[in-house]
Amino acid sequence: MGMHGNAHIVWDWNGTLFHDNDAIIGATNAAFAELGLAPLTLEQYRSLYCVPVPKFYERLIGRLPTDAEWELMDGVFHRHYAEYRGLCGLTEGAAELLVGWRSAGHSQSLLSMYVHEELVPLVRGFGIETHFLRVDGRTGPSGGSKAEHMVRHLQALSGAVEPARTVVIGDAADDAVAAREAGARAVLYTGGSHSRASLEEAGVPVVDTLAEAVEEAQRIAA
Repeated sequence: MGMHGNAHIVWDWNGTLFHDNDAIIGATNAAFAELGLAPLTLEQYRSLYCVPVPKFYERLIGRLPTDAEWELMDGVFHRHYAEYRGLCGLTEGAAELLVGWRSAGHSQSLLSMYVHEELVPLVRGFGIETHFLRVDGRTGPSGGSKAEHMVRHLQALSGAVEPARTVVIGDAADDAVAAREAGARAVLYTGGSHSRASLEEAGVPVVDTLAEAVEEAQRIAA
């Protein structure tokens, strides 16, 4: 993998390759219960969720959380998420798509806003790590945009991939923002954390399956 000039996909993890909607909602509502907030349905979550994440909480409680409140909310969420994630698996067909893209002579990498030290063993545990040129999780504070991380991710792959022939596949409008910031393109997938309506506002192709996302990436990067 990694021939200069080939089409390249940067995959998102949570809500894209990793089908963790149940863990996200379970952890969110468990955290809400500790904080005295009412639980959300998946549909409510998908309609309200946004990045940066403190803005999501502003939509729920009517104001931005203080730094101390945000640190508490974030810590409680991640504690519960770590408990729930073990019940989740790869999105249907994801493993086969990774194999197929690589077999076609293209390259791929993974960039997630999930903390790096947790992400790498999780990806390795599914037996898919070897499909990626690089696997990067978040370093530094949580809750922000993926844009600066995407720029660094593609810079680290410099010489192996071209941003102009790179397509980011993710489930959040922020994935499209990050792709633009790094000079890449994006395809957004409706199976994760955002509603179709919110994804369509990003002005990039929106699809309902990962297979469609890969087909669209192939077309865009051709």
